Amino acid sequence: MGHPALIDLNHLGRPRSLAVYLVPGPEPTLIDCGPSSCLDELERALAGHGVGIGDLRHVLLTHIHLDHAGAAGALVAANPRLLVHVSSAGAEHLADPSRLERSARRLFGAEFDRLWGPLAPIPAANLRVLDTHAGGLECFATPGHAIHHTSFLDRHGNCFSGDVTGVRIPPSTYVAPGTPPPDIDLDAYRQSLDEIVSRRPERLCISHFGIVEDVPGHVTRMREGLTLWSGWVRDGATEEEFIEAARAELAGQPEVLEAIETAAPFPPSYAGLKRYHETRRRPARAATETT
Repeated sequence: MGHPALIDLNHLGRPRSLAVYLVPGPEPTLIDCGPSSCLDELERALAGHGVGIGDLRHVLLTHIHLDHAGAAGALVAANPRLLVHVSSAGAEHLADPSRLERSARRLFGAEFDRLWGPLAPIPAANLRVLDTHAGGLECFATPGHAIHHTSFLDRHGNCFSGDVTGVRIPPSTYVAPGTPPPDIDLDAYRQSLDEIVSRRPERLCISHFGIVEDVPGHVTRMREGLTLWSGWVRDGATEEEFIEAARAELAGQPEVLEAIETAAPFPPSYAGLKRYHETRRRPARAATETT
């Protein structure tokens, strides 16, 4: 198995916003596949590596958010031998994406089709539930960003960490946590970062965006960002105040700010953290009301 190739999907025409990774070898493997709105870009990029859609044997999905998994059904339709590996919680939504699509259309409205393109169901014969290994890579659960999030580690020390290690636009060292609803869990996030660090990867292959080699420093900044952003929301910041504070962190880096706001807009991160803190406060309120 060779070293991974970063494929920039140029989502919405924006470079360095969304990446997937090709692991070459006798059974070419994709780590995430992007949305179907980027299928043409994906096919062109694969051809540049001498790989066609029909040559792919495995797609390993970190999670089923549409920017990571939306094209999986279309890829299977074009290549019926393709196996899609996903968590047990994600598999049912890929077999029948109707509920996923309804939820996303409520969130994105008229922008849904432009952003993500169509979703296609995946036959059960093409789905594999992730266990400890898939496509020659180690698999391990890394919830926090999403309850079903999974990361992958190859024998070269490359950790494909999806969104659980945040958003970073190299060469900038700034790390934005990325905390969209519905199931952000900060305790799980931190435990997942521990899981990654314990495996001592040499590199993180992140979806937004690219390969970073200063793993300990990156993870430290990710932890600090989670604490900072969570504190703003816990202490009562409004959405406007949250966005203003997040943008202020990138004063002097306008290109990085623009790229991060494209890859992981701040309003959903605010909404995810607000929901997290409101959910955690609810049991305490209920207990107080019954005493």
